[in-house]
Amino acid sequence: MELGEYIIQNRTTVRGAAKKFGVSKSTVHKDVAQRLKYVDPQLYRQVKQILEINKAQRHIRGGMATKMKYKKQ
Repeated sequence: MELGEYIIQNRTTVRGAAKKFGVSKSTVHKDVAQRLKYVDPQLYRQVKQILEINKAQRHIRGGMATKMKYKKQ
């Protein structure tokens, strides 16, 4: 539940939450995408919305990261 609340409050990615809590991305994803559904369905729906937004935007973030990488060289 802490992971879900953190993702909602900070509108962060699975990777960001994993880094903050010191666990793997797989663990965070499994906790918020599968286990949270049974523990707190309302929180699960809120987290799912944020994860869907992140999923839709990830190609943009990846492109920006690549652009910045080559801009520095």
